[in-house]
Amino acid sequence: MTGVRENGRRAAAEDGSGCAVCAVENPNFAAGERWLLAGALTVDTAASILRSSRDAPLPRSGIVDLAGLDAVDSAAVAVLLAWLRRAALEGVELSFSGAPASLAALAELYGVEDLVYRPVRSAA
Repeated sequence: MTGVRENGRRAAAEDGSGCAVCAVENPNFAAGERWLLAGALTVDTAASILRSSRDAPLPRSGIVDLAGLDAVDSAAVAVLLAWLRRAALEGVELSFSGAPASLAALAELYGVEDLVYRPVRSAA
């Protein structure tokens, strides 16, 4: 895993509003206007990804892009629910885009399919 990338470059907030080092410290997570995830979001990576996300403000766009995930397990559902709880506490609307079919299936299995089928807000 070479890290979360956007347009061929490591994604990080350039205006200081995001966690510019998150993608360096955690190759599966990049913060900024839109949070990006890549690689695995499993029991082996969930704690590290949560730690990285705690150091970053929630995405201003309200969007967490899951399209780069190639491996998920039930820990992924737990991480998304934790982020929604944080967003509710901070009064921020959060949506997930690009969920892989395996994550959608897990969400449906656990009865939280709305988690990944919520409408995605367009970036303002």
